[in-house]
Amino acid sequence: MEKFSEYLEDSVEIFIDDFSIYGQTYEICLQNLEKILKKCEETKLVLKKEKCHFMVKEGIVLGHKVSRNGLEVDKAKIEAIEKLPTPANVKALKSFLEHAGFSKRFVNDFFKIARPLNALLEANRPFDFDSHCFTIFETLKDVLTTVPILIAPVGRSHSNRCAMPTDTRWVQSLHKK
Repeated sequence: MEKFSEYLEDSVEIFIDDFSIYGQTYEICLQNLEKILKKCEETKLVLKKEKCHFMVKEGIVLGHKVSRNGLEVDKAKIEAIEKLPTPANVKALKSFLEHAGFSKRFVNDFFKIARPLNALLEANRPFDFDSHCFTIFETLKDVLTTVPILIAPVGRSHSNRCAMPTDTRWVQSLHKK
């Protein structure tokens, strides 16, 4: 999403293939939307129609409910994580750590906390999910259900703005020679 770097801090927030266009007033939001859509055309970025939401009052972004009231963790996500069973094998643990890894950049000492669990993934190591590992597993589940993963950039609030969250995919032209 480097192609949108000139608009960061000004009119768009990006995370992987999701972005939100915003403005402090309706008119500014529409202007920002127009310039971002033009950039999408120029760079051959295709937006999935079913994933685009214009001028929403609230929505789910990266597992969080975003509204004028700020950020809340999505209740369905919380319930799903709370119901996760203790990993019974390497495959289940790896799946959990990949899911939890999404939040690693937002959680202080994520790698330090998860180190004993990651050690269980090492080749030729017996899978001994002991009480210490269980405590770490529960700690990571707690982090995933209570810490806001999304934080408004410093100096900006999500209130008083209109937004257009999207999910994007890059499309490359294939030319026959």
